[in-house]
Amino acid sequence: MARPRQHAPEALHAQVMAACDAWLQGNSVHTLSLRSLARDVGCAPSTLLKLYGSFSNLLQYVNIETLDRMGAAVAGLEEAEPEPQLKALATAYWQYAQHEPYRWQMLFEYPLAEEGELDERQNHIIEALFVRVEAALRRHQPGLSAVEARRMARTLWGSVHGLVQLGLNDRLGYWQGQPMEVGELLDQLLSTTLRGLRHLPDAT
Repeated sequence: MARPRQHAPEALHAQVMAACDAWLQGNSVHTLSLRSLARDVGCAPSTLLKLYGSFSNLLQYVNIETLDRMGAAVAGLEEAEPEPQLKALATAYWQYAQHEPYRWQMLFEYPLAEEGELDERQNHIIEALFVRVEAALRRHQPGLSAVEARRMARTLWGSVHGLVQLGLNDRLGYWQGQPMEVGELLDQLLSTTLRGLRHLPDAT
C-alpha cells in the first residue's frame, strides 16, 4: 500500500493504523480526533502532523487500508460463470459492510483523496473492482461494447451499493412482518439484470 513521507517511521505508521482500526471496531470516525489518536499511540499530535501533513491525510491512509481489505475479500472469487461470480462479489460486498460498518461508513462519507499518490492508489483499487464486473458482464453478453460494459458495471454496482447502504440502515422495509433480506434482493437484482442482458444481440 501507499506509505507516508519517506522520512516517516514505518513502526509509527503501523501503530497509527492499528489504533485507527481498534477505534473503528466500535466507533465512528466522527468521534476520533488527532489528539486522542496521538494519545493512543504514545506521541504528541505534532508528531502525527509531521508524519502525515494533516489529520485529513492520515484518514486517507485508513481509507486505503479499507479498500485493500475489501479487495482482499473478493480476491478469490474467480468463478467460471459470470452470474455466480457477480453474485459472490455482491455477497462479499454486503458481508464486508456488515462486519466493518464504521470503516464502511468512513469510506463513503469521508472524501477520498483528490490528487497525488493517495488518489492514484485509491483509484487503482476501485477501478479493479469495476474491471472485474465489466469482464463478467461481457462474458455473459458478448454483444456489449466496451463502453456499454463500463456504464453497465457502474449502474449495476451503484444499485448493489444502494441496497447494501439501505440494508445497513434498516431502510428496506418489511414483508409479512419480516425485514427484507439484502441477500435476496441482491440475488434478484443480479438475476433480473443478467436475464435482460441475454436479450441483447450478440456482437458480430
